Amino acid sequence: MASSQEAQQVTTVALANSVAIGTIASTELRPWGSFTILEEGRGYKIKRIEVKPGHRLSLQMHHHRSEHWIVVSGTAKVTCNEVESILHANQSTYVPQCTRHRLENPGVIPLVLIEVQNGEYLGEDDIIRFQDDYARTPAS
Repeated sequence: MASSQEAQQVTTVALANSVAIGTIASTELRPWGSFTILEEGRGYKIKRIEVKPGHRLSLQMHHHRSEHWIVVSGTAKVTCNEVESILHANQSTYVPQCTRHRLENPGVIPLVLIEVQNGEYLGEDDIIRFQDDYARTPAS
């Protein structure tokens, strides 16, 4: 019979290996905050997004992916087509493919959310911008 310490070591090694597989954990800074790719696989990508207070992402659309947003902390103002809603911690929303959408932080603390993207193509160049506070080009 294995000792408790040996079993714990085996569990720790197995867990460490399972977390390492498919993990990206690369962070990119943006004028509105940042995003970190936590994991990526065939047909999905998981990001941690942080939006600075008073900032917002561009009004945009994606041809090849849908997005699920789960608020971790802060307040999110979400525009999905013509519908605006406010989300707080532990609330979520779904943004279908080919839908104009925007994410804003109307609060005074950073907005942190988890985004799960689903689709056949998940590249950052699948962004059609309709409005942008930072004068970025339509497809960047």
